[in-house]
Amino acid sequence: MVKKLPPTTYNLQPHIQSTDTMQSVMDYRTALTWSVLNILTKKRYEALLKVYASLDEALEHLDEEMLRSLKCRDETVYTTLIRLEEFDLKRYEEELHRRGVSLWTMDDPSYPRLLREIPDPPVFLYTKGDLSICDQPCIAMVGTRRMSLYGKRVAQEFTSAFVRAGVVTVSGLAQGIDAEVARETIRSNGRTIAVLGHGLGMIYPAHHRDLAEQILKGGGLLLTEYALDTEPTKNTFPERNRIIAGLSLGTVVLEAPEHSGAIITARLALDYNREVFAVPGEIFDENARGTHALIAKGHARLAMNPLDVLREVGMVISDAGQTTDYVPADAHEGKIWNALTSMPQKVDDIVERTALDPAIIGAKLTVLELVGVARNTGGGMWVRGV
Repeated sequence: MVKKLPPTTYNLQPHIQSTDTMQSVMDYRTALTWSVLNILTKKRYEALLKVYASLDEALEHLDEEMLRSLKCRDETVYTTLIRLEEFDLKRYEEELHRRGVSLWTMDDPSYPRLLREIPDPPVFLYTKGDLSICDQPCIAMVGTRRMSLYGKRVAQEFTSAFVRAGVVTVSGLAQGIDAEVARETIRSNGRTIAVLGHGLGMIYPAHHRDLAEQILKGGGLLLTEYALDTEPTKNTFPERNRIIAGLSLGTVVLEAPEHSGAIITARLALDYNREVFAVPGEIFDENARGTHALIAKGHARLAMNPLDVLREVGMVISDAGQTTDYVPADAHEGKIWNALTSMPQKVDDIVERTALDPAIIGAKLTVLELVGVARNTGGGMWVRGV
């Protein structure tokens, strides 16, 4: 039977946790070293505890024989031993402190509760920002990097509604849907968690650095299981998807082709007995094939609007009716307002429906957008904003 060790916190901020307290379970520097070696799954972690009772003792015996007993591949055995020999612990610790990055283990009482419940939680988490938001109601929103205007609109509508309901959004900071979820959460004054497929020594893609900073300024969180200098690979992104699913009460697939990372995340959520939702799209759209397949196979609930999701995870949204006290300023504004619907229209369509001059329509749409009752969804397409 696995020996249960008392919980502790591995955090680089001295005012939060002292090294002396950490010594009772695993020396702080031991935790850093194991995290950098990046070979400990939950299963391996527990196997080492059975034999050595502590990770401190196990580290003292780390050699080729131990790694092979853990069923590491030949390449992993070689790279692990080289990495251990070259690891500069003091320099690494200083660099983490300089960057304001914290390290946690799955034995820590602050480790996210829902994530701890999955079969394969990461043994170590590196974080920047407010870890406590992980234990607030979280919903993952995932989708394609090649986001369409439709996908963008869906991401904005669902995200803003979730924020109003008090949800913390979870995504991956990738191009497309991920980034739009983060941006809309910030615009809606909400908090979001970005789960990264690389170390916190970088942001990928690089042009999302500003977005990452905005997430932190808004009280959000950057989170990864990878050591500081770990670069993204074809394996790290699928691996991080289990964290996205594991942190969340439910996962919403907003727009995704078949065999995409978003579909992988949805399947993982199903494995974890979490709710999965899919937003339908056009039947001819490749970006909808994955979401439609999930629905057709009974692997996801149909989500026609954010309320479908919120009700299933036990939450409500206060302004679900989306009523407005907006009163048009004049007859032209009223005509344009009445012509707008929940379906995107071009200005030419509005011209045809109202018989108004395009210049008047353009000016009035700007006014309607400023007061929050119309929205430009991109590509010159307009919808009602409320």
